[in-house]
Amino acid sequence: MSFSLNLPPSVVAKKTKTEEQDEPKKKSREDWRKQKELEEMRKAGTAPAMTDEEGKEINPHIPQYIMQAPWYYQATQATLKHQRIQEDKIKTYEDRNTWYKKGLKEGPVATKFRKGACENCGAMTHKKKDCLERPRKIGARFTGDDIAPDEHITPNLSFDYEGKRDHAAGVDVEDHQMKVREEYSRLEEAKRMLKEANFLEGKESAEKSQDSEDEDKYADDVDMPGQKFETKQRITVRNLRIREDTAKYLYNLDPNSAFYDPKTRSMRENPYKNTGNIEMEQKYAGDNFVRFSGDAHQFASKQVFAWEAYEHGTDVHLQADPTKLELLAQEVQKRKEDFKSTAKDSILSKYGGEEHLQAPPKQLLLAQTEDYVEYSRHGSVIKGNEKPVIRSKYEEDVYLNNHTSVWGSYWKDGRWGFKCCHNFVKESYCTGAAGIDASHVDIIPAIGNGEEAGEEEEEEEEPKSLLQQHQEKMLSEKKKKKKKKKNKRKHKKKSKSSSSESESEDEEKVREKKLKEALKKEEEHQKKADHLLSLDERKRPYNSMYDNVAPTDEEMEAWRMKHRRTEDPMSHFT
Repeated sequence: MSFSLNLPPSVVAKKTKTEEQDEPKKKSREDWRKQKELEEMRKAGTAPAMTDEEGKEINPHIPQYIMQAPWYYQATQATLKHQRIQEDKIKTYEDRNTWYKKGLKEGPVATKFRKGACENCGAMTHKKKDCLERPRKIGARFTGDDIAPDEHITPNLSFDYEGKRDHAAGVDVEDHQMKVREEYSRLEEAKRMLKEANFLEGKESAEKSQDSEDEDKYADDVDMPGQKFETKQRITVRNLRIREDTAKYLYNLDPNSAFYDPKTRSMRENPYKNTGNIEMEQKYAGDNFVRFSGDAHQFASKQVFAWEAYEHGTDVHLQADPTKLELLAQEVQKRKEDFKSTAKDSILSKYGGEEHLQAPPKQLLLAQTEDYVEYSRHGSVIKGNEKPVIRSKYEEDVYLNNHTSVWGSYWKDGRWGFKCCHNFVKESYCTGAAGIDASHVDIIPAIGNGEEAGEEEEEEEEPKSLLQQHQEKMLSEKKKKKKKKKNKRKHKKKSKSSSSESESEDEEKVREKKLKEALKKEEEHQKKADHLLSLDERKRPYNSMYDNVAPTDEEMEAWRMKHRRTEDPMSHFT
């Protein structure tokens, strides 16, 4: 960044005339290099920065287009004045504490109408259109009666943003303070007279009236819910401690320990936290330990209930009658539950939707949980909880009568049993390996020719009843009907296929006829087109080459057949 003169055109023209019309000298490469090195040194801080006309340093990192003053500023040296607010544009504002008189002027009021005064009220400080008094039936100009006093004309002061919005602008502070003192003195005088009157009537003693001036000020209208307060009994409850007890802030002198609030004299956290001092923790563990341990939470909720009940007109107290309060709270809770259940039942009976309330949890519906599980390529769990086993609603893994397996763990010949002893009786006692061996031994010995006899018995069929015979007959008739229907369907399919073949043959013949007709039309169209192209343009009929009809499939096929392909080299020999 460097400074260069930026002169107006008129000054440049004058200089060229005085310098014997010589051209201005241009900087050489060496000058440009030196100037660039100086700029780099100024930015690095090894060379002193440029200064303006006031001697202030100019930041070398400011761009050239910002530091360079415009030609009409006529700057002869480096400056940044053109970037700052000009002195002629700086506005001056009045002081916000400037006091001026407002309201009516003091002194005698005019008795006659004066020339140039308000025609309505007769004041000289405004005109009729600016008058704020109620319009009179006959103005003061004609009657000359009841001339209004003149007002103080407020000066035309210019304020800044805050001064325009100052509510106390133009207010005399001393006058306001004097009014406040007078009002306070009048109230004190009235209180003193009231006390003297009460003393004369015998309601208060002279000693009590003297001491009451130095007493603390207590609210007379305290009506706290659940409290019996009378104005005559002045009681103050403060968070005091016995002087022999250790102060809370002296338990642990570490500045990073529990915070002690001097205003409420409370230390909520445990001062011996993370110190390992178990004996001292038993003495004092913070205020929150007392508030949130035992029945403290329930006690606080009952106190809140007592306050709410007192506000609704029920005279109950937690300390005076706790049994009554407990019974009342139970009754209110029961009524709330009954009201909720009745409201729910009425909504369900009116609009329905009870089945949606019995929906499974969202984790089962959306199959999404917050548990992180990492699996391998084979599906085994690498990291995280393993897949839980699906349980039924019945009791599982309950072994009865000395069994080591559950009922249903063994299956044989269509019967369930115990796997540990192969016993099929559910309430039996477990026999272990002896029961397994006994189940494999045949109790009834094999009889000779028993197999042949069994086969003969199977061959001999039992006599069937009339109902069974009738059912078999009906089944055979149904099977026959089904076979007939299948045969009919096959016959219909064959006839349809033959008819479709004949129809396809007819369609091919019709298509061939249409194609022949389209070929003839295409030949006629080409002859007509050649004839029209040979004519002169002036003799050619209007829209002779245009026909707004979509071609059919046969016409497109005929055009493709008659179309001459110029890209084919053998097309000229046809």
